[in-house]
Amino acid sequence: MNHARQRSPELESPYGRDTRLGYEAHEGDSVVRYLEHGIPNPLVRWHFHEEYELHLIVATAGKVFVGDYIGHFQPGHLVLTGPRLPHNWVSNFEDGSAAVPLRDMVLQFAHAPVEEAAQRFPELREALPMLERASRGIEFFGLSDEARQRIARIKASRGLRRLCEFLELLAALANCADYRLLSSIQLQSNEDDASLARLAGILNHLTDNCSQPFSMGALAREAGMSESQFSRYFRRATGNSFTDFVNRLRVNRACQLLLETDRYITNICYDAGFNNVANFNRRFLEIKGVTPKKYRQQAHERFGR
Repeated sequence: MNHARQRSPELESPYGRDTRLGYEAHEGDSVVRYLEHGIPNPLVRWHFHEEYELHLIVATAGKVFVGDYIGHFQPGHLVLTGPRLPHNWVSNFEDGSAAVPLRDMVLQFAHAPVEEAAQRFPELREALPMLERASRGIEFFGLSDEARQRIARIKASRGLRRLCEFLELLAALANCADYRLLSSIQLQSNEDDASLARLAGILNHLTDNCSQPFSMGALAREAGMSESQFSRYFRRATGNSFTDFVNRLRVNRACQLLLETDRYITNICYDAGFNNVANFNRRFLEIKGVTPKKYRQQAHERFGR
């Protein structure tokens, strides 16, 4: 098998955002840009970009790919992806048709203007935790109708009116309690800076040595804690037990290898740090809801156009 062949996401360049693809003309005077397109369209591919993207599906159903997440979408599907988080929506055309004029209504905006504005307008800080969560991809529920109306008004407006509409939508997203995170777990910023720095060091060690055996006792000693203290600290900071976190980390690594290489699944099991195939298959199924083989089969659909 060809182990070197990669299936990496494509970086979307701002220079490729042509109005013929569905982008509005860039006038350089807005923090948010509107995009809409149907299908087929060259924009429907496995890709990422530097901006946040609020993505509303208005027609068709199919499979959605966000990071290492694979799920289903239908009209009303509303997702916010963070900067550099790969994603794609692949429609199924079971009725035999192969084109729709409008499938996606999208807003793109950069992080820096929001963060800088939040330093001067404290009210904007309300949105920052939600934007941090977007690094994993957020699917919102119960907001589709409001989002579609506000996105349409953003499309139709300019200047201060557009900014007001965008902030209203940002507030609705930030205050939505009915959501789920899509891609793999990440550090939660609910600790103080010193604690976060210590935890970041631990997580970096785990990530960098994913395929090696982990001893919670050894990490606890390095952190100057007993095992029970370390266990409570780790669960509070990450929302997961140490064992669950390591299993998720290894499954996430396996997902990357399944997505980007043609390595045999048996080899990927050991590459990801599992010590036997049966345990690997069991943990993978628990966390992803499908077997590694099925995950790889579904993942190939990311590249549908």
